[in-house]
Amino acid sequence: MSTAAPAGAPPRWVLYARLLRLHRPIGTLLLLWPTLWALWFAAQGMPPAYELFAFSLGTLLMRSAGCAINDWADRDFDRHVQRTADRPLTAGLIRPSEALWLFAGLSIAALMLVLPMNRLTWAMAGIAAFLAASYPFTKRFFALPQAYLGIAFGFGIPMAFAALTNTLPALAWVLLAANIFWAIAYDTEYAMVDREDDLKIGIRTSAITFGRLDVAAVMLSYAATIVLLALAGYMASRGLAYHLGLVVASGIALYHWTLIRDRSRSGCFRAFNHNTWFGAAVFVGLAIDFA
Repeated sequence: MSTAAPAGAPPRWVLYARLLRLHRPIGTLLLLWPTLWALWFAAQGMPPAYELFAFSLGTLLMRSAGCAINDWADRDFDRHVQRTADRPLTAGLIRPSEALWLFAGLSIAALMLVLPMNRLTWAMAGIAAFLAASYPFTKRFFALPQAYLGIAFGFGIPMAFAALTNTLPALAWVLLAANIFWAIAYDTEYAMVDREDDLKIGIRTSAITFGRLDVAAVMLSYAATIVLLALAGYMASRGLAYHLGLVVASGIALYHWTLIRDRSRSGCFRAFNHNTWFGAAVFVGLAIDFA
């Protein structure tokens, strides 16, 4: 059978780009910022050129692979959600097998980037691939899949320490914990957009689990993120610029409260997308502090 898209559909490369969310870079940025935090902490400043290139490109590849496997896993759910009903796989514009091939190809390409690195990094890369592939299925049984997402999105952190130091120090796990709480914050904002649809189809999300305490839970998660990042700064003897970056990030989190407090779909979605500035504030403060 032909795999050509229906008449009038966009070109296949456009459909693949939409499947991989290349038109929506926010997901890649939310993976990239904590990876950059870890690279700068592990290298105690600017990391080596290859590691910076490999981890940056690997972030894009694994985020795209994660989108492909997510849409494959959720293809029967997405048609019932207003925001996702027109995704190429759900809309029947590409086949499920195409999404699986894209996931496999992108994952292999990302794993190839770590081949010049040490064996500990290889082991961490294997775990990262498993986390990316398994995350979509946690929404069927786990009350807080956003916490699992934080591990999956943040696994570049221990990988960065493994690649640059061949160790997994306590600092790496503190940074990963910070990323888990940050992911709970921003992905709960994201889940608040779809709560009504998710309740109808039986998907589990933190927005549903937290219920009327959702806004409070988001803000407490931001607070935990800042506290853990401050602890990381203390462990690494960071200075004023880093802590000023945390102050700016705290202000951004407070701004998000103004967007989500009335739980409007548009406000929650704006807050989610605005999280790139939270991650950027932490990174800029860290980079200046090491400069």
